[in-house]
Amino acid sequence: MRCFHATRGSVWLAAFCLFFSCCGPAAADETVGLAGWEKGSEYNRYYDASEFDEFKGVVEEITEITPLPGMAPGVGLVVRDQDGDKVDVQLGPKSFVKLDGIGLRKGDKVKVKGVWVQFDDKDVFMASKVKKGENTELKVRRTKDGAPLWTLTPEELAGEAGD
Repeated sequence: MRCFHATRGSVWLAAFCLFFSCCGPAAADETVGLAGWEKGSEYNRYYDASEFDEFKGVVEEITEITPLPGMAPGVGLVVRDQDGDKVDVQLGPKSFVKLDGIGLRKGDKVKVKGVWVQFDDKDVFMASKVKKGENTELKVRRTKDGAPLWTLTPEELAGEAGD
């Protein structure tokens, strides 16, 4: 898959294409690769859009995560922030998040947007967007309410192009 550049519309087109090319079956059957990540799940209730924050850093590692017991595997990042601290960033279910679409790799400088949460007394960052460079972005949640893109209907996802 190609990197997407330049316009906001192309970012949404990328998210739309990722949804249908990578996750169409998961959207039709929420049990495929989304256990624990579903709409209204315990995990998604942790995301409080009113606590929105962002930081810049450098990707140190791309990881497989399981935020809560029984969840399907997810994709995470370890990002060293501008203060030198390592931040565990949670992106979403592995069946949805495809980093090759933006070419994200170890050593990349990124800007991460989302919210801070605690799991087992450890601070982690639930991402809504990861921006690499000026024109390449991976969006995994709606900014206005934190709804995960992997839980949206095709109609809702299409409506995101104007957000």
